[in-house]
Amino acid sequence: MSWSFHGKTQLGGLLLSLLGCVCLCITTILPQWKTLSLELNEMETWTMGLWKVCVDQEEIATVCKAFESFLSLPRELQASRILMVASHGLGLVGLLLSGFGAEFFQFHRIRRVLKRRFCLLGGTLEASAAATTLLPVSWVAYTTIQDFWDDSIPEIVPRWEFGDALYLGWAAGVFLALGGLLLIFSAYLGKEDVSSPHMAVSTTAPPSPAQVSDGSFYLMPRPGTPFT
Repeated sequence: MSWSFHGKTQLGGLLLSLLGCVCLCITTILPQWKTLSLELNEMETWTMGLWKVCVDQEEIATVCKAFESFLSLPRELQASRILMVASHGLGLVGLLLSGFGAEFFQFHRIRRVLKRRFCLLGGTLEASAAATTLLPVSWVAYTTIQDFWDDSIPEIVPRWEFGDALYLGWAAGVFLALGGLLLIFSAYLGKEDVSSPHMAVSTTAPPSPAQVSDGSFYLMPRPGTPFT
């Protein structure tokens, strides 16, 4: 099967969007949004995520405890929960719509114009998922920096730092944004492909009865005139 530039662009957008959704799922589940190391006990590391807080004790075990109440969480974690769940919904629906609008998905009941609209809407949803992913991750990172450099907190108090989940969340947002932009771009490429057959109407007149397939011409006799 030969792939056109339009089809390759769609496939690249779908793969990037799929990779972004996978990274998004891992980011949401991981508890390593924030990390805290105790100077008095270097064998113990605290981590905090959207759903639980964990204590990692080297060579012993990792103990985690889920947050008891949503309202007891800081504002950035409350908003992050809502936005990350919304990102999952937008990313999944965008993938489904983009898949239906892809060139390799052949279904005789779906017209080409409708497939282009599916792809455009799917790309828009993927770009929206990127925004709702980058916003909470960046918000948590911002509050972590603020608390780290807060002069009102004594220096002896341990400070929370960036966890690995934040970097993975930024990567997920970038993948979703690139995938969405490629899908939107492929939809506009599909628009040109749809309009080109209407624009490329043949300007040459149909062959007259006086023209034979081999290119030669002969005169047509008038009606009622006998051949000689």
